[in-house]
Amino acid sequence: MLPTPDLSHLKRQDYEYIYEPAEDTFLFLDAFEDEVPFLKELQPTISLEVGSGSGCVTAFVGKILGESNCLKFCTDINPRAARATQGTAKQNQLSVDVIETHLTDALLPRLERQIDLMYFNPPYVLTPSEEVGSHSVEAAWAGGIDGREVIDEFLPYVKRLLSAKGAFYLVVVNENKPDDIREIMKQDGFNSSVVKTRLAGRERLLILKFVRASP
Repeated sequence: MLPTPDLSHLKRQDYEYIYEPAEDTFLFLDAFEDEVPFLKELQPTISLEVGSGSGCVTAFVGKILGESNCLKFCTDINPRAARATQGTAKQNQLSVDVIETHLTDALLPRLERQIDLMYFNPPYVLTPSEEVGSHSVEAAWAGGIDGREVIDEFLPYVKRLLSAKGAFYLVVVNENKPDDIREIMKQDGFNSSVVKTRLAGRERLLILKFVRASP
């Protein structure tokens, strides 16, 4: 069992401004641990976490990939989260490029169809639309109508960013209508599967995995 990344450099007050690792984070870690054989075979050369928050998930994935030649990118719209991710990478002896940007705006077109491993724990909580899109901690959870506003904005970018062999992992809850998300991605040429699921309080969390369908 792989250890949880060291986040001891982050203090209680930091979590007033960035997303504190929670059930969804730990489900993501467990899912990636289950996916170790696939990730080792994938041998990604470029990975990307969208909305990295504390950097916990990227640090965990970095440990799985080990001393590979994979270039690791993270993005976050929240400047404090971007700094936290950089700090977590340093704390866990990991080299990561952290970019403060909305979703993946700063990476296109440079990384078009270049990313072998991409993962996103999006803001999925059902909220009023006006709560979506802040640059502070609310950006980590406010998902708007059906919790889908940020997810739906991002989905079209998956086909632009993912390489031919690439895989994309997405955290959702049942209220986000995961079957609808999978159907949208199917129309874009992706096969999908549920790699992990867990009940957290009244929420059912799921980790969806998407890979390009064979021609």
